[in-house]
Amino acid sequence: MATTKRLAGVQDLLPLEDIVGDVLCLRGGDYRAVLEAESVNFALKSETEQEGIIAGYRAFLNSLSYGLQVLVRILPTDVEVYLDSLRQRPGLRSDDTFRRLALDHESFVRRLARERSLLERHFYVVIPAGLEGVFEHSGMRWPWQGVSKDLRRNLEAASQQLDFRSREIAQALASFGVASRRLAGDEVAQLWSDCLRSDIGSTPGTLLGRRLVVTANRRKDHENG
Repeated sequence: MATTKRLAGVQDLLPLEDIVGDVLCLRGGDYRAVLEAESVNFALKSETEQEGIIAGYRAFLNSLSYGLQVLVRILPTDVEVYLDSLRQRPGLRSDDTFRRLALDHESFVRRLARERSLLERHFYVVIPAGLEGVFEHSGMRWPWQGVSKDLRRNLEAASQQLDFRSREIAQALASFGVASRRLAGDEVAQLWSDCLRSDIGSTPGTLLGRRLVVTANRRKDHENG
């Protein structure tokens, strides 16, 4: 007897249920906050500073009582954005020397971009609320459906915990020189969209999943984001 193979629906492929404020709500009762972390030029640090950064990072990892996810996105650099900001520098029009230096620098940047791929890296830390399953609920809530009292309580509890954990992680990162900021709701939505359009074969469910994981997300040079 032949069996009919069931095709996955959109809701099976996209575990996103909602974004409320700056909280990412995944289907099944999982909640996430996302920090964007700046990089540290480790190679330019002195040996003593490098040892301090490594020791601080080790202490940070050892202090964690819950899993985190680190997402690294490697993207082509848009040199036009950089050059536009350069042209807006105060004094560029009134100072001939400054203007000539700026034009020479622009020529250098354009030549460099033609000769090699210029890449920029973005670092994100995905923070979970609670332990796995603490806020679990069954089924899927569609956008037109109301929010039950239980779900509202879960969201409020998760939001409070994510606020605390986000501050805690930000302070821990700052202790070894890594500045960070929490993404707002529209920025979280944009990151989710970018992950959907990535070419690495991973879904946002993997990129913003439940387990501790380090992910490198690369985009081809010819793609424009």
